[in-house]
Amino acid sequence: MRIDFQTSPNTYRHWRLDFDGPVATVTMDVDAEGGLVPGYELKLNSYDLGVDIELYDAVMRLKFEHPEVKVILLESGKDRVFCAGANIRMLSQSSHTHKVNFCKFTNETRNTIEAAFEDSGQRWVAVINGTAAGGGYELALATDHIVLIDDNSSSVSLPEVPLLAVLPGTGGLTRVTDKRQVRRDRADIFCTLEEGIRGQRAVDWRLVDETVKASNLEDHLTGLTGDIASKSDRPDNAQGVALPPLAREFTDDGVRYSTLEIELDRDAGKASILVKGPDSDAPADAAAALEQGVDFWPLRLCRELDDAILHLRANELTLGIWEIRSEGDAARVLVYDALLETGLDDWFLREVFNYWKRTMKRFDVTSRTLIALAEPGSCFAGFLAEMMFAADRSYMFIGTEEGDNRPEANLTLTPANFGPLPMGNGLSRLETRFLGEMDSYSNAKAEIDNTIDAERASVLGLVTDSFDDIDWEDEIRILLEERASFSPDGLTGMEANLRFAGPETMETKIFGRLTAWQNWIFQRPNAAGEDGALLKYGTGVRASYDKKRV
Repeated sequence: MRIDFQTSPNTYRHWRLDFDGPVATVTMDVDAEGGLVPGYELKLNSYDLGVDIELYDAVMRLKFEHPEVKVILLESGKDRVFCAGANIRMLSQSSHTHKVNFCKFTNETRNTIEAAFEDSGQRWVAVINGTAAGGGYELALATDHIVLIDDNSSSVSLPEVPLLAVLPGTGGLTRVTDKRQVRRDRADIFCTLEEGIRGQRAVDWRLVDETVKASNLEDHLTGLTGDIASKSDRPDNAQGVALPPLAREFTDDGVRYSTLEIELDRDAGKASILVKGPDSDAPADAAAALEQGVDFWPLRLCRELDDAILHLRANELTLGIWEIRSEGDAARVLVYDALLETGLDDWFLREVFNYWKRTMKRFDVTSRTLIALAEPGSCFAGFLAEMMFAADRSYMFIGTEEGDNRPEANLTLTPANFGPLPMGNGLSRLETRFLGEMDSYSNAKAEIDNTIDAERASVLGLVTDSFDDIDWEDEIRILLEERASFSPDGLTGMEANLRFAGPETMETKIFGRLTAWQNWIFQRPNAAGEDGALLKYGTGVRASYDKKRV
């Protein structure tokens, strides 16, 4: 079964969207019979990947289709339960690969919610009625403000360790300590307490922001949302941009979009991704860009590349090498780049630019070898050059081949490459690249707006190497064959470690340290074995643990 990440509100089975001026309400009301695959019921607002696909779609529509929305209330449509977290039956029957991809996508959606105020001027408020357990509390943790109903039953918990022998899979441990700043010993108690914590104790421990009596909730939320909305810079009456279904063509050996062509070579374990530059000149200003709406080239590219990354991750598991090329007019790309850079005060251009930032972060945490190749006719310039710097290795073709009338490969750096598109570590990709070579970083910055050919790019350290027409084909072939011969597990661990040099942030902890441990624990017999906690949960039989510490 091909997992499709495209959906829309008229086909949602698990979420409702309601709008009241600057306030939107996102209601989680999971259809128990609406699992992505057969074999489990999504009881008590528990979720699987299908539920999260709809949530991500809702998050993106709130950004683009509803510029008037400044506050989002996240609520449950079920009595006495907020969310029971990831569905245990789903986890117990899923392959390890699916569990990892599920947790990664869920994490990325949580991060998008978390960055919504900085990126979009939208704040999320979780209203917890009943139980918020495991991933349900982790969903609330991603919001800016948590309101817990004070009714002697509503509670928050992270019971994965005592009940399931795994960890909270979407950043719960890290957000409790780093974001909520819960004291370490209290966090230890909380994460080993099956029944969770409620009422004033949850406030005192900073697990939630406040408790409110159910009888006062409506008035309290009116005041809270009004205060939050007054501090947002989103426009009151702007026209939104509808996000229709993507036009895609799937074949046995590839996928075609309007801005991308993907060729699949399963024998070589490789996906070749060709990014097509703009097919028309950039609009004159922000108003003209908004008029183009979903056809605005950078937005088209973001949507299609985002979908392509998710498709390849979930459905093409053995294609461990992604080869990234581009073709088009670099001068046109640079005009789009300048429009985005100078238009960040405009809500629409800001959303598009930050969508590119998030899409590049999705590249950064993808467990595939990324090889970028700049050949004659390429258009890696400005924000598009970030694809070169996101790659594990990058190579440029020197000059042109005889009979090839395409222009030689060049790079052009702009201010977009020096800060506004950070990785999860808070640094730009060039800062991360030149972490121990600040002179190299300064030299690269001095080249802003210059056309940099392959040999100059090698001298500046902007690419791994450059080759002429005599060596290009053999060097790239040897590189790809060597890469394909290595253990995928070893490469995944190596690449993830090397990509995130520099400072550790909450985001790198979640995708690096926490995810690595979670992935390992997911495979251990204590969790996933025949006598492990995931399979024994709900049976009335206790799990049998191997007591050795490793």
